[in-house]
Amino acid sequence: MAGQERLEIADNTAEGRYEARIDGALAGVAQYLRAPGVVAVTHTEVEPAYEGRGVGSALSRHILESVQEAGEKVAPVCPFFADYIRRHPDYRPLVHNREGQ
Repeated sequence: MAGQERLEIADNTAEGRYEARIDGALAGVAQYLRAPGVVAVTHTEVEPAYEGRGVGSALSRHILESVQEAGEKVAPVCPFFADYIRRHPDYRPLVHNREGQ
């Protein structure tokens, strides 16, 4: 992302998604479902005009840090989100373990 751009990420609980905005314009979203103590990230999408600028990674990092602060876990349903966790192993302890794993 360019140094002049301002990235803001907010949890839009009414829509069940985190929204990334650059200079006020919607740049990407990460949809989720909540269960007690677990946030399942189901889909991440970046607007074409903002692809390749780190928006998806910023969304993933923000979600993981928010979950960590809340003492919750994540279920990485979205392939992009799951890959982000694989590439950043410090976040692996936040992954919810289903029975049998």
